[in-house]
Order: sequence, then structure tokens, then C-alpha cells
Amino acid sequence: MNSASAPGKIILLGEHAVVYGQPALAVPVKQVRATVEVWPSEYRGVWIDAPDIRLKAELHILSRDHPLASSLHTLFFSLGIDPFPNLNIRISSTIPIASGLGSGAAVSVALIRALSAYLGQPMPDEEVNKLAFEMEKLYHGTPSGIDNTVITYARPVYFMRGKPIETLKPRERFTIIIGDTGLPAPTKESVADLRKLWEKDRHLWEGIFTEVGRIVNEARHAIEYGKIKELGELMDRNHELLQQLTVSSSELDRLVEAARKAGALGAKLSGGGRGGNMIALIDAASSNSGVTAIEESLKRAGARRVITTRVE
Repeated sequence: MNSASAPGKIILLGEHAVVYGQPALAVPVKQVRATVEVWPSEYRGVWIDAPDIRLKAELHILSRDHPLASSLHTLFFSLGIDPFPNLNIRISSTIPIASGLGSGAAVSVALIRALSAYLGQPMPDEEVNKLAFEMEKLYHGTPSGIDNTVITYARPVYFMRGKPIETLKPRERFTIIIGDTGLPAPTKESVADLRKLWEKDRHLWEGIFTEVGRIVNEARHAIEYGKIKELGELMDRNHELLQQLTVSSSELDRLVEAARKAGALGAKLSGGGRGGNMIALIDAASSNSGVTAIEESLKRAGARRVITTRVE
């Protein structure tokens, strides 16, 4: 049997403005993972067992446009495997689906690593990342490339559309606490609404996007030079701008305020907004009681799920 796993991801700063040519930062979430196991099958065909999405079927039974089927066909083609071998593939994940934590990209990366190793053609990270990006297109149409890169390299990433993605090495470790509102994050809707506002007054909104971009660049400097308190202040400012961009919500604002009052260095929404997740920053050296205080504060404020992860 061959197995591989991959972490989730979360946007740290720069969401929405990234669509308008500004940079964004994202980090891995190692406490949640997608895992893929591959082993020989006594039956003919490629058998897929993915209990998280209630799927148990042979590959050729699935429609070619099914995301997993498309991913597997893409992977076999890239490896030059024809005919397909008889094998079992089990996919499991602790990453919540459609939560902004990169569940699809994590499955793709784990699938590529497990299957390529099983077939005797293990891939280096660069090739894994390229192929995962092609698979992301099957899920999302026009992905940014940020999800698969963060997840492949399990490192913080600086991204700007149209430019090579850069991985970062934090000078000091820091901890992120993710609070889930339990509400869906209608990313397409919030992006479309913001586009309408932008079209009515491009000067106004591009001024805000430019300010977000400045914050992201300062945050990159803070991460690379270990200025964690400064990073928290930048997160707070980014959230204020996201509120101006109309993509926050009362639920997100309540969780952000609860985290700050409980001692977070900074807090903001993450991702599409109007639902989904927020994040809070604390120093990696904080005591367990300090972490617990913020976790409990988020739960009391309505968080349905809390995930704590260290970035290093």
C-alpha cells in the first residue's frame, strides 16, 4: 500500500483585492489533512472509496466530468498509464468541504503523491504542484494557483496574479486560530456584488484595493522579519477594509471582536466573506491557557468549529 496526505490552507490577507491585481498571502493548515491510500485490487478496474462525499464506485462508471474521475484520468494520462491498473483508492479528509480551507486541492495533491508513488513514478514537488493546478481547473475553472501551491509546499505563499508564486519562510513561528461561522461563504456572489460597486466608482474601490495591497506587502515583511505583533495590527486593518468592501457580516464581525477581546494580536475574516471563516493571530509562544481562552471565546460568540494551527 502507498499513502500520502496533504494539509489544508487559509487566506491570511489580501482576499478580494487579489482579483484586482493586488497581492495576497496564504498559509498551510496542518491540523486538517486529506489522505489517499492506494493498493492492488483483486477486481478489475479502479475502485474509489470516498466516504466523505458518499462515493464508492469503479472509475469507468463515473461520468468523465465528475471531479474525481477527471482528476484520475488527467493523472493517468500525465504518467502515461494505459490501460489503467486494477487498484483500490481510498480518500478521506478532515478538511471541511467548501469551507475555504482548500479541500479539493489537498485531495489532488495527496492523490498525485500516493498514486505516482504506487506506480513507481514519484514526482518532485514542482511537478506535483503543476499537475495539482491542472486538477484545480477541473474543480474551479480559473483557479488562482494559490491553493495548490500552499498545499504542495506546506509553506506560506505570496501570490500576485500574473506573477510567479513565491513561498515564504517565517522568521518566527506564529499561531492562527480559525473560527467557522457555520454559514456558507457565497464567494461568487460577494465577488459579483463587489464587481458591481467597482464598476460604479472604480477610483474609490481601487483606492481601497491598493491599500489592501500595501498591507499585504507590509505583512510579508513582518512575517519574514518576525514582527508578529505588527502582523496582527495589519490583519485588523485589513478587516476594516474588507468591511468597507461589504464582504463581512455580523457573524464574522462578532467572532473577530470576540477574538480580539480574548487577547488575539489581530483578527479578520478570511476568504470570500459573508460567512465561512475568520482567523485570529497569537504568538506561538503563548501559553495553552491563552490559546484556550480565544478558542472558548469564539465558541461562545457562535463559532461552529474552531481549528488551531501553527505556521512555521
